[in-house]
Amino acid sequence: MWIPSKLTRPGRLYNAILRPRVLDILQQAPHYKLVLFRSPAGYGKTTMAAQWLADQPNVGWFSIDDSDNDSFRFINYLLQALHQATQEGCANTIKLAEKRQFSSLRALLSDVFAELAGFHATSYLVLDDYQLVDNEEIHEAMRFFIKHMPENLTLVVTSRANPPLGTANLRVRDLMIEIGNELLAFDNEETTRFFNQRIDDGVDESTANALCTYVEGWPSALQLIAIQAQHQKRTLMQSAASCAEFNHAHLWDYLAEEVFDLLDTETRQFLMKVSVLEMFNDELVFALTEREDALGMLESLNRYGLFIYALEGDNNWFRFHHLFAEFLAHERQARIPHQQQTLHRHAALAWLKLQSPHQALRHARYAKDDALLADILNQHGWRMFNRGELSTLESAIIKLSDELLYQYPNLSLLRAWLAQSQHRYHEVGELLASAEKAYQARDIPLDIDYQGNANALLAQVAINANEPEQAMQLAEKALEQLDSANYRGRIVATSVVGEVNHVLGELDRALSMMQQTEKLARQHQVYHQALWAILQQSEILLAQGYVQAAFELLDSADQLIEDQQLHQVPLHEFALRLRAQILWCWNRLDEAEACAYKGLQVLENQPPSKHLHSYSMLARVAVSRGELDKAAKSIEHIEHLLRESVYHVDWTANASLSLLLYWHAKNELTNMDEWLHQAVRPATACNHFSQLQWRNIARAHLHLGQYDQARQAVDFLRREANRANLVTDKNRNLIVEAVLASKVQETEYAKSLLQDALILTNQTGMMGNFLIEGDALSSLLHALIEQQALGALERHRAQQLLKEIASHQRSRSTHFDEAFVEKLVKHPNVPELVRTSSLTQREWQVLGLIYSGFSNEQIAHELDVAGTTIKTHIRNLYQKLNIANRKEAVVTAENLLQLMGN
Repeated sequence: MWIPSKLTRPGRLYNAILRPRVLDILQQAPHYKLVLFRSPAGYGKTTMAAQWLADQPNVGWFSIDDSDNDSFRFINYLLQALHQATQEGCANTIKLAEKRQFSSLRALLSDVFAELAGFHATSYLVLDDYQLVDNEEIHEAMRFFIKHMPENLTLVVTSRANPPLGTANLRVRDLMIEIGNELLAFDNEETTRFFNQRIDDGVDESTANALCTYVEGWPSALQLIAIQAQHQKRTLMQSAASCAEFNHAHLWDYLAEEVFDLLDTETRQFLMKVSVLEMFNDELVFALTEREDALGMLESLNRYGLFIYALEGDNNWFRFHHLFAEFLAHERQARIPHQQQTLHRHAALAWLKLQSPHQALRHARYAKDDALLADILNQHGWRMFNRGELSTLESAIIKLSDELLYQYPNLSLLRAWLAQSQHRYHEVGELLASAEKAYQARDIPLDIDYQGNANALLAQVAINANEPEQAMQLAEKALEQLDSANYRGRIVATSVVGEVNHVLGELDRALSMMQQTEKLARQHQVYHQALWAILQQSEILLAQGYVQAAFELLDSADQLIEDQQLHQVPLHEFALRLRAQILWCWNRLDEAEACAYKGLQVLENQPPSKHLHSYSMLARVAVSRGELDKAAKSIEHIEHLLRESVYHVDWTANASLSLLLYWHAKNELTNMDEWLHQAVRPATACNHFSQLQWRNIARAHLHLGQYDQARQAVDFLRREANRANLVTDKNRNLIVEAVLASKVQETEYAKSLLQDALILTNQTGMMGNFLIEGDALSSLLHALIEQQALGALERHRAQQLLKEIASHQRSRSTHFDEAFVEKLVKHPNVPELVRTSSLTQREWQVLGLIYSGFSNEQIAHELDVAGTTIKTHIRNLYQKLNIANRKEAVVTAENLLQLMGN
């Protein structure tokens, strides 16, 4: 008597979500011999197959268990399921099978194929949990079955392991659809729907995405999280607030019952030992298990669905599903705690053989082997430093006792360099002094090469502290002390000499030294120093007026970042910052903004004080667009950071420019006056950042109507820019001076200055600097064009500028900022309905954006609010202005703008 439940396909589970992306693939199943669902436990293979076949009329289902390895039992259940799938089409063969009237399984299957010759409807035969079959006679029979089965029949197999059914041949011949765990795993959208069907309060998208990432889309884990949220009567957000708080006991019980306890002792030991590794190959596994067949064991476990994934693109490298890795760590701690440190030590040594000190350091720390940690740092620390692995090095070096740290002079230098490279300049001198005292106490002599390295480092600190003369002395002394083979110290000292020349306005000399630095750094693979040298060259070329060349050189920096994986090194943000500054000057605002946002991503693990440049650029872009509300958010960040931290004048000058532009647009003269009273006034202006600071001072005096003081600042700027031949700054200064001349009614002189600025712009491409003074310059530009005083290129540039200025003015109006709305409601001819409508400032902004052609989604993005909020604002302004639709809103906005002369 056969058990009916083994031949009954599961009904659709309550709350099971539809999986269109998988179902779409399965639509082609009738054209294939085999559909294989293969994944580890808990990925919903059976559920997916049942969901797919729920509406199919001709389906036979065989749920396999351990007892079905008997050939007689298996073939009878197979025929019963096939009988269901073919509308009772193999009754005679079933009788033969039950009476054992067949010579072999092949012969019996041949009989059933003959009996089914008249059945032509599309049908499906499901073998669920085929990984439980280990009888080779059955496998051989099923290979025969697949080869000769009717064209209208598709075999469906679910299995944790790769079944020995000739799948490789079927795959090559395109006769098989394979649904693996990468497809069965839930994506973000499916996870959201999954929780929304199970949790009363639903789930927001970010929480669902976080949970999906945490469990790598594993459906069973998501189900356990949902159950926990329901049982504890907590919202899903509360349950997801910390994945570390998730009650893993249920998950561990599931994995133990469904996976781990089914393995033999040897395999369990193997998995627990290997699980100390985040990723592994056969060499690493051999170091931990001493198994000569390590690779074969890994491939076998991967085939048998034990949550081991082959890494894409890497030959014979694997990893565990990270929840399975957590489970194995739990089992390792419970079963073999005494082996933990030894395993980590072996792992550290194995990674060193593979030339991966980053991983070796991690395992040395877990092994609590400080001597090994110090040895790794001494042998490989500088190579890691040159690759920009700063946080890894620092987290390791702070673990060392003084005894171990000062055992290696190399390490005390490395520690000081780490402080310098992460902008903690004030610590460097103290660290070096402490090290020297410690070496004296231990009678460890410091050779002249060590002193040279220390002086090179102190020279770098001095230039960062804006002390160029001291930096030059220390750098030159270092070059005298350093051994010719000490390439690292010589690269740094050479770089400092170049940077000092840059700061002092000796640009040709500075460029030559930075080119030399880059060459040396590339030659010796000191890549972060090579990147620094490239960025310095770009800044120098920019100052010399070769803006396009400076911009193109940044492509070389990007390539170096890509090749050497320097994406999270702070210098990457410096490269993005330079690119953004040039793009802003060229009025390519979208690209400049994208660079600033990317810079914030690069610095996401750095202290907030490092974000100043990015926020400065975001504010500047927003002001240039007339988006003052948006600019205000960045301005708040800037003001907070300036209060909380101390910065080099290069940083504060850039931030001050954004502040001044914003205050000018908002007519906040008090803030401008306060800034002016406390502004740093450099003694010289022979470099780009001191020029910018003095130009800020001139601009502040200008907007405050202090024209004599503005003239003094502009004259000083001109003399200094000429002395150092700062071509780009000459260009910028001419624009400010032209505005000043216009303000004091020196119209002809203003036009002459503006003409010179336009000529220089042919070389620099500067547009943004003209546009921020657009209101003051437009009449001068019109006059120059009408007088036909300009050459063809300058005339084209002037016309382009006028077009951009007009567009900018329209943009500011259509965004309906506070100043515009205040004037609007006071206008004598404004309709009474508008005057008394009580529109909020946000609703005015929305009206302006509707007029500008923005969609609801674009308005939400522009104002950084939810789409539902925008719908509320639109509904409110429609009601208040008696508007029926978007078309009427555009007409209303246009009438108001015309009323105001726009």
